[in-house]
Amino acid sequence: MSPPRKAQPPSFSSQEFRTALGMFATGVTIVTARTEDGGMVGLTANSFNSVSLDPPLVLWSLARAAASLAAFSTGSHYAVNVLAADQKSLAERFALKGANRWDSVGFTEGIGGAPLLTGAAAAFECFNRSRYEEGDHVIFVGEVERCSWRPGASPLLFHGGRFYTEHPF
Repeated sequence: MSPPRKAQPPSFSSQEFRTALGMFATGVTIVTARTEDGGMVGLTANSFNSVSLDPPLVLWSLARAAASLAAFSTGSHYAVNVLAADQKSLAERFALKGANRWDSVGFTEGIGGAPLLTGAAAAFECFNRSRYEEGDHVIFVGEVERCSWRPGASPLLFHGGRFYTEHPF
C-alpha cells in the first residue's frame, strides 16, 4: 500500500487551528529592516526558530498580505530582536496596523541599517538568504552575521493570544 500523495482536507476550522496553535508558548520578536528609500519597517512576530548552527541560520514567517512584505523580500538584511519581559508595550505597538511604531523608540543601526532595539533580550543581524512561499505566508531564512544578548534578561512570552511578562509556575 503506497502512502497518500496529498493531505486530506482539514477536519477543523481556521479559528480552531489558530486556537490550537496558540497553545504553543513562544517568545516574542520584532523583526526590523530598512526600505530601499531608507525608511524603517518593523513588526511583532512570534514565528521565529533556529534552523542551523553551521552555518548559523534562523527563520521567521510573514503573511503575504503584510504591507511590509516588499521591504523584507527585497532588502539584503534584517534584524530579529527578541523582546525582554519589560518590552510588552513595544510588542503591542509593533503589532498594530497604521500605528506610529517608531515614535520615541530607542535603537542603534545594525548591519544593512536594520534597527537593533535598545533593551532587547537578544538580537540576530541577518543576511536575507532565502524565502519560501507556503500557504498564506512567506518563510524567511536569515544567515546570522552577528548576534548579541542581554545577560539575565527575562523573556516576553506569548501563549493563548496573550503576552506574559512572568514565567507561569
